[in-house]
Amino acid sequence: MGMATTSSLPAISNIFTPFSPPQTHRTLTTRSSLTSQSLTSAKSHLLHLISDQNRGIATQSDPQKLAQITDAIDSIALINPDQITTNNSLSGTWRLLWTTEKEQLFIIKNAGFFGTKAGDVLQVIDVEKRKLNNVITFPPDGVFFVRSDMEIASSQRVNFRFTSAVLRGNEWEFPLPPFGQGWFDSVYLDDDIRVAKDIRGDYLVVDRAPYQWKE
Repeated sequence: MGMATTSSLPAISNIFTPFSPPQTHRTLTTRSSLTSQSLTSAKSHLLHLISDQNRGIATQSDPQKLAQITDAIDSIALINPDQITTNNSLSGTWRLLWTTEKEQLFIIKNAGFFGTKAGDVLQVIDVEKRKLNNVITFPPDGVFFVRSDMEIASSQRVNFRFTSAVLRGNEWEFPLPPFGQGWFDSVYLDDDIRVAKDIRGDYLVVDRAPYQWKE
């Protein structure tokens, strides 16, 4: 029997195939980029949908628009479900852009009956002090605000308990009793806006006001 010739051996290049490390970094970077692009697109779509809705008053009589807006909010929540929104980035003065909350919309819509109009509607949050104020302003001097204590329940949930309420004018103030407790989930938050759902199934979209409200 003759010896095997070199040409009958498997090619070295076929035996020792170069090792290619998994493209983990590239995959994560691509995924992060896609998530960022998706969030930017979803955020722009949501802001476009609510831009002509008069903070939610127009939506009350338009079920189709309501469905479009809530679907857009749910889409944003699904894109980045693990975002932490209850750290110090939650602190600040947040101004109402749109909501389904009937009580707030009733006051905004009917403020004219009291010889005034509703100005900015705000949530003022201080995570360090665990304080939350819900505020409706009536320019030039009127304001109605509800004080609450709050606690961080999870990465997106805040529990709150009303402690007092005040209706204030230029030279007068009328205290009101506290009236409840609840929770809300901030399902999205960035440097510009925050999107939330609450215990009653209401939706809220707010932006960061260009000022800090103080009592």
